[in-house]
Amino acid sequence: MTDRYAAFAHSGAGRFIVKRLGLPDPPKLRRYESGAEFGPITLGGSGRLADPTRQILDKLPPAAAGADERSAALIFDASGITGSAQLRELYDFFHPVIRSLRPSGRIVVLGSPPELCTSAREATAQRALEGFVRSLGKEAGRGTTAQLVYVAPGAEEATESTLRFLLSGRSAYVSGQVVRIGPATVDVPDDWDQPLVGKTAIVTGAARGIGAAIARVLTREGAHAVCLDVPAAGEELAAVANEVKGTALQLDLTAEEAPRRLADFIATRHVHADIFVHNAGITRDKTLGRMDEGQWSSVLEVNLTSQERINDVLVAENLLGGDGRIVSVSSVAGIAGNRGQTNYATSKAGVIGLVQATAGAVAEHGLTINAVAPGFIETKMTAAMPMFVREGGRRLNSMAQGGLPVDVAETIAWLANPASGGVNGNVVRVCGQSLLGA
Repeated sequence: MTDRYAAFAHSGAGRFIVKRLGLPDPPKLRRYESGAEFGPITLGGSGRLADPTRQILDKLPPAAAGADERSAALIFDASGITGSAQLRELYDFFHPVIRSLRPSGRIVVLGSPPELCTSAREATAQRALEGFVRSLGKEAGRGTTAQLVYVAPGAEEATESTLRFLLSGRSAYVSGQVVRIGPATVDVPDDWDQPLVGKTAIVTGAARGIGAAIARVLTREGAHAVCLDVPAAGEELAAVANEVKGTALQLDLTAEEAPRRLADFIATRHVHADIFVHNAGITRDKTLGRMDEGQWSSVLEVNLTSQERINDVLVAENLLGGDGRIVSVSSVAGIAGNRGQTNYATSKAGVIGLVQATAGAVAEHGLTINAVAPGFIETKMTAAMPMFVREGGRRLNSMAQGGLPVDVAETIAWLANPASGGVNGNVVRVCGQSLLGA
């Protein structure tokens, strides 16, 4: 659906009115473009992550000759901060340069997980980084994003895929997030533009909206997409599968035999899959007092229970090989709650619980499991919202606009990357740094 307010705000007359009245000013976001440069990038700090980060930056495509000389990204290694007095280093680095950062700039602060710090003072200072990054993301404006990446000792060489994602246009609608990277064997792709070549990705709920966008992006990254949806969506599903030159699979995930049928399909057609994206989801909105039992149960069955049942068979029968990726789609509603969505918010909070509770167990099989939590994304579902609710969802974030399905898909592609083995048990919001929830 067209965001008419944003279109007006970007017009000549609209810009004048928006500025004079102090109205929300949605910036034009920098999204993925093939071959786009990354620089210039300014790196500060002198912790244990400075040298590995510099080596990664040296491999990125440089800015073109004659390009804007202002920094496109600011990175600060705060892993050497061991006490609160040293937090002044954040001010000393960012204060002189933050106002000259390009529009749609990128800010990344690197730190050490507080729970792994060797002293209470160090843990305190490292935890303080979250407040700094989230506030800076809300201040920077003009489409700038800000992220905090906690890198565990021993994971210094596992950061490249995450830095590439966060510094690129792929992360346009991801801001104010905390990403944790642990030690892992990293499979560096031969081609960072197509890191999923030779991989098979199964995407549920692929017939439309976010699911279709996921199939398209994973295909662009080199994967063969198996597009799965219910039989009732067969015509739309076939159209998406044909578009991406993938495979269509009609299956009701809530059916008792669904996990067995899916397992047999994977084993017979592909031996194993490499990526499984749990995107299928439904809403049945009513306040709890007016909600019938079927509306409660159907949402929980589709959005949560089906994921549990499928993950059980995927792991038990080794259907994701030795380095597979599971990515679940949660929602900001599962973090902040939402009126009239007790069933939906319960299911999406459960997805977060599923990821966090099983990350350790799947890691023992060489797998990772992560979740993305979209905020307001421009889809047919959000287009049907009442106007004032819809406009509130669009404007109540640091970007003052809704995200696009491709923003969710780009985040999933990062988590599915073979070089993202150190990213496990994370929940990443794709919400433009929504003002709702934590």
